[in-house]
Amino acid sequence: MKCGIVGLPNVGKSTLFNCLSNAKAQSANYPFCTIEPNLGTVSVPDPRLFELEKIVNPERVLPAVVEIVDIAGLVKGASKGEGLGNQFLANIRECEAIIHVLRCFDNGNIIHVEGSVDPLRDKEIIDIELQLKDLETIGKAVDKAKKFIKSGKKEDILTYETLQKLQQFVEDGKNAREFPVDDLTKSIIDEVQLLTNKPVLYVCNVDENSIKNGNDWIAKIEEMAKNEGAEVVVLAAQIEADINELESYEERQMFLEELGLEEPGVNRLIRQAYALLKLQTYFTAGVKEVRAWTIGKGWTAPQAAGVIHTDFEKGFIRAEVIKYDDYMTYGSEAKVKEAGKLSVEGKEYIVQDGDIMHFRFNV
Repeated sequence: MKCGIVGLPNVGKSTLFNCLSNAKAQSANYPFCTIEPNLGTVSVPDPRLFELEKIVNPERVLPAVVEIVDIAGLVKGASKGEGLGNQFLANIRECEAIIHVLRCFDNGNIIHVEGSVDPLRDKEIIDIELQLKDLETIGKAVDKAKKFIKSGKKEDILTYETLQKLQQFVEDGKNAREFPVDDLTKSIIDEVQLLTNKPVLYVCNVDENSIKNGNDWIAKIEEMAKNEGAEVVVLAAQIEADINELESYEERQMFLEELGLEEPGVNRLIRQAYALLKLQTYFTAGVKEVRAWTIGKGWTAPQAAGVIHTDFEKGFIRAEVIKYDDYMTYGSEAKVKEAGKLSVEGKEYIVQDGDIMHFRFNV
């Protein structure tokens, strides 16, 4: 599951990516500096993991991870291949969600490809390019669906009519993710794999002053996102880069306190990206390791077991489950059992975020 970072050139994408992944994507003051997409595997900050570590005292601790792709800056005409557009759009297609970075700061030393700072206009430029590409895709899907309506089957007629309505919707300058759907029409649209149907998280990249006091652009972006049902994260990529340069945890904390921040902005961003991908975490806790495992929301116990090893899913017998809060309250697995708070669950059990699990299986 990958999140792609998109935005116009020079909005702070690569700087942000560097902070997220500690991979040093080239970051320069000109467009198209990132030609190949840079892929980073990012640890998901989760305080629960370290609380478990204090109790269990394992040999190692392994956090959950999410993959982030730094995609080169899109420009006007990308849908027609301008500025390596086709390659960029193909890279976005391979991601399950989008982190859209918007420049919400003035700096005469950093060129803006459009000549001025206006994040709402910048968002629209990228939306239009993605919509234009989607209209090509929908057009082909409509032509294909039209051939099947002669069958008279209800599902074929519904597919054709849904795609026609969607085509008009996107032609009106709207994103596919805002199109009203039910379970049936959702599956029809999902099959077409549209760029504007991917969930999006907006990142307001601001200066140091705006981190403390906010600015007019942040309010406008938050209003826009609210109308779309999207989330917003406000951070200063340059401050995040400065934090990244500091060697010790103590130095970083001191720097954050001076800025009046509780934690780095990238921590909030990673957690939001994880949620955007509809992911959640369960834990295994033993003396060898305490580990966070990534699963989708709504997964069953056997599916969750399969993340550790396919044999665990195939030969699943049962799952022993402890709720995180109970583990914290009683302080050990033995005491949780004594208190009758360990539950034994079967194949139908839906794993909850934060469950501490032990699987019994037979191959």
